[in-house]
Amino acid sequence: MGNLFNKACKFAIDCHSNQERKDGTMYILHPFEVATIASTMTDDEEVLAAAILHDTVEDTNVNVDEIRELFGEKVGKLVEHETEIEYPNLTKQESWIMRKKSALKTLELIPDINFKIIYLSDKLSNIRSLYRDYNKNGTSAFDKFNVKDMSIQAWYYYEVLGHLKDLENFDAYKEFKDKIDCIFVGVGDK
Repeated sequence: MGNLFNKACKFAIDCHSNQERKDGTMYILHPFEVATIASTMTDDEEVLAAAILHDTVEDTNVNVDEIRELFGEKVGKLVEHETEIEYPNLTKQESWIMRKKSALKTLELIPDINFKIIYLSDKLSNIRSLYRDYNKNGTSAFDKFNVKDMSIQAWYYYEVLGHLKDLENFDAYKEFKDKIDCIFVGVGDK
């Protein structure tokens, strides 16, 4: 990889230092996994840089303009598309549902395959984590989420799957579908 990706890695490490995921792992492992998954679908350095930076605006004090200034317009736009907006006047569950509806609308309106690659990579990383936790703890794996209702979670993940159908020939898509089916078999309407 080139200088842009290395610069993005260093930036993400700095931004996510001292952060943990809901499962207690170091946060930075997630962006690295997202970039690794994305690298199975593309070798575009800007896409991989955006993959490693995908949560910097959403989960740190960095803004999209800083990403654009440091990494260029394409990386900035991809990170911006991936960033979910909070709804502080709503309950955590209502905010989660609104964020997911907005994200699904973005997937519907933006046909950029690079954005979809990052989105799939992010959601596959998330579903891998949930899959491990679900196999270990059953339905109590959902207790740490703002939305504990498995049918609402199933709705979201199956909607994502539908919006990413143009990536169905990639192994990442197939794994994503398999893990969703394993976790949410028989839950709600698909």
